[in-house]
This record gives sequence, structure tokens and C-alpha cells, in this order.
Amino acid sequence: MDVPIIAADVPAYAHPGDAGADLVAAEPVRLAPGQRAVVGTGVRIALPEGHVAFVVPRSGLAAKHGITVVNTPGTVDAGYRGEIKVILLNTDSQHAHDIAVGDRIAQLIVMPVPRARFIPVESLPDSARGEGGFGSTGYQKNGVPA
Repeated sequence: MDVPIIAADVPAYAHPGDAGADLVAAEPVRLAPGQRAVVGTGVRIALPEGHVAFVVPRSGLAAKHGITVVNTPGTVDAGYRGEIKVILLNTDSQHAHDIAVGDRIAQLIVMPVPRARFIPVESLPDSARGEGGFGSTGYQKNGVPA
């Protein structure tokens, strides 16, 4: 799929088969412990109708430095033409982290999305999960919740 783009640093896939293309910082940022910042990437895209791009964290940045994306996944709609920015958060309670221009800060995943039609009904069909919410799908051993 071709995606028209305006960018000094075009997102790139690090390896064949990767789902996410790396986004890099277009500006330097120092993230103090617990601080968040909106970081520009200099990337503007025109997604085809019926597609979305998700901005997600880089696992290495999170594991090594505690840097994550706050609103993950960040959603880039097909009609958006502005700069893609990433909201980064330093979860490390003791160490600041410096982001330099050109540092990989997030990944961009482009996917097709169907358009849902929401149909009002009086009741919903049963399911195995039912109304089980947060934590209701815990590990089971021999059919018994652990």
C-alpha cells in the first residue's frame, strides 16, 4: 500500500516482517522522572480511506529507560493531515532521559479498519464471557479460576 508522506525522516521498518515502522524525534526533549512531553516527528501522511495508523511504544525504549507512549495506541485517522506527534512519558522515578533529534521514539502501525454500523437493540446475545469485566479472564487450571 502506498502512503503519501511529507517527512525529513521517513518512517522505516527495521526488519522484514516488522509490523511497526520507526518514528523518530524531530526535536530534542529532556524527560525528567515522571514527566511527559508531546514530541514532534515531522511526519505528515495521507492514509487511504478505510485505514488507520496507530502510534505505539518501542519495547527497547520502555525496557531500557522506562519511556512509554501515554495514549497508546495513539490513533491517526485517515482524514488527518497534520504532524504526527507522540506523547512520551518517563516512568523512571529517578533518572531523566534525553531524546535527541533522530532518536527512535515510537512505532507506526498502519492497518485497514472496517466501518462499523451500530444497531440499537433491546438485548444482546449471550456469550461465554457474558458481563465479566476487568480481571474476569484470569488464568484457569482444569476449569477452575486460579
